[in-house]
Amino acid sequence: MRRRTVVRLSGSLVTAMLLGSLYFATHEGGGHTEVPATIDPGEADELWPPVATFSILGFDPETGEVGGAVQSRVFSVGNGVLWAEANVGVVATQAIVDVSYGPQGLELLRAGMAPAEIVETILARDPDPRPERWTIEGRQFSVMDAQGNVATHTGPRASSWAGHRVGTHVSAQGNILAGPAVVDNMVEAFEATEGHLSLRLLAALEAGQAAGGDTRGMQSAAILIVQEDGGVWLNNDVVMRLQVDDSDEPIRELRRLVEIAARQRARIRGR
Repeated sequence: MRRRTVVRLSGSLVTAMLLGSLYFATHEGGGHTEVPATIDPGEADELWPPVATFSILGFDPETGEVGGAVQSRVFSVGNGVLWAEANVGVVATQAIVDVSYGPQGLELLRAGMAPAEIVETILARDPDPRPERWTIEGRQFSVMDAQGNVATHTGPRASSWAGHRVGTHVSAQGNILAGPAVVDNMVEAFEATEGHLSLRLLAALEAGQAAGGDTRGMQSAAILIVQEDGGVWLNNDVVMRLQVDDSDEPIRELRRLVEIAARQRARIRGR
């Protein structure tokens, strides 16, 4: 029996807490969902130092590849946001993050649960162990299955501007952003770009940054793509797993690495 490969970029990602009323925003289909600010940013800074993140999940129906990419003004953002498994799907978890949402999402996808139901299930069983500084109401995460179906959630206390947009086989989500144009432009760039999934995900990050990106600037970026036996070695489901942990231009550096990986993939498969 072939061993299942679960791929993750794991660890801890910290963000601010904003105070507001309880409201869960789960969205499927076109358009975007946003969460208005409910507290002065200066007050939030005193509670917990905020960070900003925007990510993209995408599926290529022609190849069966599924994956995601992320950029943030935080060190080593890939170390916690992206989780993926071939023939199962991909999860992004961010904002006031509970990293366990990643493996939970993959487990429920593996069991055959639909993304929208997974979002509801994970939120319902979150014990919210640190509500003062790590509230469940600030969670932001997106779940995409191996067919590109996706559901995304942005909690009301995710740091403003926070929201998401869902398109065909794609979702973009972020917090502490310049505004809704960031996620809107990401989805549009993904849908308009041709070529390998890595290039489409990267184009989405570039479009999000061009729209203002996160308001704190840039520091790190990562990309993760999986497909059964899609890697360049035997029994390797990892098509691409790249991280830029600390850079003034993390998206530019990520593009350089993506282009190197593309040349390597073409060279090895050409043998």
